Amino acid sequence: MNYGWLSLLPPIVAVVMAIKSRNVILSLFCGGFVGTMIFCMGNPFMAVKSMIGDYFFVQLTDSYNAGVIVLVIFIGGFIKLMEKSGGAQAFSRFVYRFVNTGLKAQMCAWAGGILIFFSDLGTPLLVGPVFRPLFDKLKISREKLAWILDSTSSPVAILIPFIGWGVYIMGLIQAEFENLNISQSDYTTFVQAIPFQIYAILAILMIPLIAFTKKDFSQMRKAEKRALERNFAEDDRGSDVSADASEGYSIKNARPSMVILPIVVVFVTLFATLAPLGFPFQKVDGNAFRVALTMGYFFGALVLMALIRIYKVKTFQETFKLYVDGMKGMTDVAVTLVLAWSLGSMISGLGTADFIVDGMKAVHFSAGLIPAAIFLFGTFVSFSTGSSWGTFAIMMPLAIPMAHAFSIPYAIAVGAVLSGGLFGDHCSPISDTTILSSAGAECDLVEHVKTQLPYAVVNGVIAFAAYLFAGFTGSSLAAVLAVAALAGVVFVWNRKEINQ
Repeated sequence: MNYGWLSLLPPIVAVVMAIKSRNVILSLFCGGFVGTMIFCMGNPFMAVKSMIGDYFFVQLTDSYNAGVIVLVIFIGGFIKLMEKSGGAQAFSRFVYRFVNTGLKAQMCAWAGGILIFFSDLGTPLLVGPVFRPLFDKLKISREKLAWILDSTSSPVAILIPFIGWGVYIMGLIQAEFENLNISQSDYTTFVQAIPFQIYAILAILMIPLIAFTKKDFSQMRKAEKRALERNFAEDDRGSDVSADASEGYSIKNARPSMVILPIVVVFVTLFATLAPLGFPFQKVDGNAFRVALTMGYFFGALVLMALIRIYKVKTFQETFKLYVDGMKGMTDVAVTLVLAWSLGSMISGLGTADFIVDGMKAVHFSAGLIPAAIFLFGTFVSFSTGSSWGTFAIMMPLAIPMAHAFSIPYAIAVGAVLSGGLFGDHCSPISDTTILSSAGAECDLVEHVKTQLPYAVVNGVIAFAAYLFAGFTGSSLAAVLAVAALAGVVFVWNRKEINQ
């Protein structure tokens, strides 16, 4: 049955509700409810029954989906332990003795953000308080620190396939592959999409580019000048990186090994389990990958628990409670996944993507423009909602079928969705990572948005041009050209401001 314009209602309702409510779960639920209302000819009672029985239960009982949810729960426990163990602060204290210049401070904060790759929200909360006193001492603006935190949280996490971000995204990809009967692996597609995650790559590389060249521009340049003239001594609150003030826990006994060793255990377990199957050089069954990764995070958590007790950071009861609380904290992610899978299934059944594709073909819309169009729409949704994850859930059921219909490599379409979601999130003042980054640096939120926005827009414009290139050529050379363009823009813009 052809539902025509009605097939557009579920994603439109989801987007509008996300913008109005700022609540991803509510928006996905409303979009799904509208979809079942269409199927049930406007009967609300049957629509609710269909939502629960034909979608929620079906998605939960699917073996792939169940495996993803279990993995996400184990990741949640590991992340909570890592965030509250004090290991990251201990690691930063260790490198303090070598950091005595502005360049070193910025590069260490950048490296610290990359090291905390397992938690996008953990980066500003862990790295920010540790480096803030050092940035003050060296007269580097807190706006600069907030930008570094924001640019090493989500942009780093989104590139890693074996953490919560990657698992969530691969779940959305796999759902669309099943709807379209595509045999390609979600893991393979995610890895192939990494070179096409152009905005994330630009955001991460812009930090060392600016740090080494000292070519800040626009509002950040002004913030750096203010920092040089400001006396931070009066603002030094004597931040003690050996204590977690939010919880009242003493973490003075924490060691850098509490970060390094558990992560090493995760990697070793993953590779030891999958190497006999040919990983990473051969395709590995998705279920085997999820089992190995779940084992890795479980063993990593056990090792971290042992280290916490050995170094007498917390009691066993406190440690175990943190682990369980971390698992509970992933409930929102699990619910979001179920709703996203359900909405994607409804959109597929309504033929929404087919309707859009037919319309594009009718007006002779060039296939080469599709990745750039996906990037722009994803940016709009993410900026309006402040949620990149919600954007992925809305956009993936549209982008992958469009790529399938127009014979565009799936990796490019996925990369465009992820980059659009990230770009909009970086520009949005209501994004959680934007808010936490300003909090972690103790920088005014408005000042953080003002100083980061020009950098984000430069990266976004370059990414848009790169997706035009990738759309017409299908080449991953787009990322290389994008990085070269970023370097050129930084030099040209900085010289222009100096001359003015």
